[in-house]
Amino acid sequence: MAYKKILVVSDNEHILSFLIDFLGRTPELSADRSFRFVCSPRNNALAGKHIGDYVVEPFDVKLNYQETTKYHDLVISAHCKQLFPEELIASCKCINIHPGFNPYNRGWYPQVFSILNGLPLGATIHEIDPEIDHGSIISQKEVPLYAWDTSLDAYNRVQEAEEELITQSLGHILDASYTTSSPSEEGNLNLKKDFETLREINLDGNVTYKQALDRLRALTHGDFKNAYFYDLGTGKKVYVTIKLEPED
Repeated sequence: MAYKKILVVSDNEHILSFLIDFLGRTPELSADRSFRFVCSPRNNALAGKHIGDYVVEPFDVKLNYQETTKYHDLVISAHCKQLFPEELIASCKCINIHPGFNPYNRGWYPQVFSILNGLPLGATIHEIDPEIDHGSIISQKEVPLYAWDTSLDAYNRVQEAEEELITQSLGHILDASYTTSSPSEEGNLNLKKDFETLREINLDGNVTYKQALDRLRALTHGDFKNAYFYDLGTGKKVYVTIKLEPED
């Protein structure tokens, strides 16, 4: 049974743009199908934006799950920040494009935690079940992590892997002709609160140079103000990023 009415929920403009562009370059995938592209209601940067022939609509998955199941037979999450309600998962096929190598560092910011704990990093497309980043795996690709990677470096490499997986797997997903495999183990899960506890740097902490460097590069993501400490003299919050350059 091929899927004909597809809802794509995303809060990542890069991945969403790639997906829409890929559909434009492969018209056989969009023939006789309808696509709707939406984002989280509070994503002001993406809501209302024109990407290709589509306008991205704000959409609350939890509040509108009945509408979702009535008008769509497939829901694709692509870096969606909303949790899908169990009622939706039970009544409609739901697929997730996830920037992590399941089952390792499931949840928020997999690249941050892979830098810190050394667990594999990559991209995974999987079926959604009631647990976070937990369902049967459709396809995945591991990416390398280097000692000079910041969070952004690693994340960009993961997004390239996601693009490869979309290119290879989207047709099979739309035609419902894909196969799955079970995760090798339960793995581990990191929540947003786990990331927040990493941000404040304890200036009196007893760590190795490696631990300090890993913490700072894991929290360095372009212009984002993640890592910080408090100046004892003024009480001001001081933000910290790090730049690493490998030898040519």
